[in-house]
Amino acid sequence: MIHVKNLVKRYGKLIALDHFNLDVNNGEIFGLLGPNGSGKTTAINCILSLLTYDKGEITLFGKPMSPTNYESKRKIGVVPQNVAVFNELTVLENIDYFCSLYVPDKSKRKTLVEEAVAFVGLSDYRKFLPKKLSGGLLRRLNIACGIAHKPDLIFLDEPTVAVDPQSRNNILEGIKALNASGATVVYTSHYMEEVEQLCSRIMIMDKGRAIATGTKEELTALIHTGEKLTVEAAALPISLLEQIRNLPDVLRADYIDGHLKADCKGNGHPVIDVLDLLRQSGVRFGQVYSEPPTLNDVFLEITGKQLRD
Repeated sequence: MIHVKNLVKRYGKLIALDHFNLDVNNGEIFGLLGPNGSGKTTAINCILSLLTYDKGEITLFGKPMSPTNYESKRKIGVVPQNVAVFNELTVLENIDYFCSLYVPDKSKRKTLVEEAVAFVGLSDYRKFLPKKLSGGLLRRLNIACGIAHKPDLIFLDEPTVAVDPQSRNNILEGIKALNASGATVVYTSHYMEEVEQLCSRIMIMDKGRAIATGTKEELTALIHTGEKLTVEAAALPISLLEQIRNLPDVLRADYIDGHLKADCKGNGHPVIDVLDLLRQSGVRFGQVYSEPPTLNDVFLEITGKQLRD
């Protein structure tokens, strides 16, 4: 559905996109994950022909994308990072206006608008002006304006920024429903938890480049870091900590605030070895936790910095 090859976008001496490549398949939720300033929004704006670019190829629905490719644009919905609605119009009027850009038939549009209002949970707010809505409700209105015409391809750029947890969950569930109804979704965020929850495939971006692409499992398999082990222990001698650090499948281990924390190798499972050492040394321990590597671990190992830097 989307094919981008060697896309380059410069702002003077700043290279916002550095030979960026992207392929999105029909029917998937594709996540663009990266810190602020990594090039996510710039990539989307270039794909939509909202920005000119210096070099590269972009095709949507199998056809070259351009500012005048209205056939493709009619099939696209966009939910921008910054809320883009008219303050003078009510919730219902805003959705109707944006839907009218794609659907001129008033009777058909009326049905679509009502469906969009119900979909984002704004039925009780249809006559409200945007300034009367909370941040979470305003984000829902922003989404309704972008999807009312039932597009085949939807771009959602950081749709949950600065919203409350309840609204965030509502938005995420709505995105899943859009995908289940047949829409292909491109979702950008710097919240790894959302991307892990939503997306079938993920691209990690940094400095305008695609660092790695794949499923969550494929991405976490790329790095040396595996599961993270935490063991509650009342006391841990330094000599024993050194023995744990020297285990073949342990990358690093520390004892902090009554907890042994060990990072293991990607294919390693040293839980039994660690617990055996604790038992042999007579160390009393409580609960044992093990968690798999996250996308943040992938980003940290590949780039050397935290995802939200």
